[in-house]
Amino acid sequence: MRWFKPNLRSSIHAIFSASHPHDSSQAVAEGIGVEDIRESMLALLGGAEGDRASHVKRRIRYAGDVQALWFLRGDLMEVLAAAHGETAARQMLVGVSGMFDNLLPQGLRSRPSPLGASARE
Repeated sequence: MRWFKPNLRSSIHAIFSASHPHDSSQAVAEGIGVEDIRESMLALLGGAEGDRASHVKRRIRYAGDVQALWFLRGDLMEVLAAAHGETAARQMLVGVSGMFDNLLPQGLRSRPSPLGASARE
């Protein structure tokens, strides 16, 4: 006798259930919430086409929390760089990255890059 018999109901539940609990204290800080960030990221992908772009759109749309959106910035950068070039994609992401201020734990905040300073000089 099997104790843990997989079935269709548990499989569907596993797909659609949130793996991370939503933290409402993180969701609102300085008037910017998770949905604002999500909409900004999706707006950047508005004209992007292809399998990779649709996959990233879907992952952004169903991201469970601020940290999941933070980690999706790399995928977003990849799609934008393919469509617009790396320099333009980096400039597009500056606004989105700034929206994460005060929403992330200290260890996840981005640090200034010495490469960014030398590129401006």
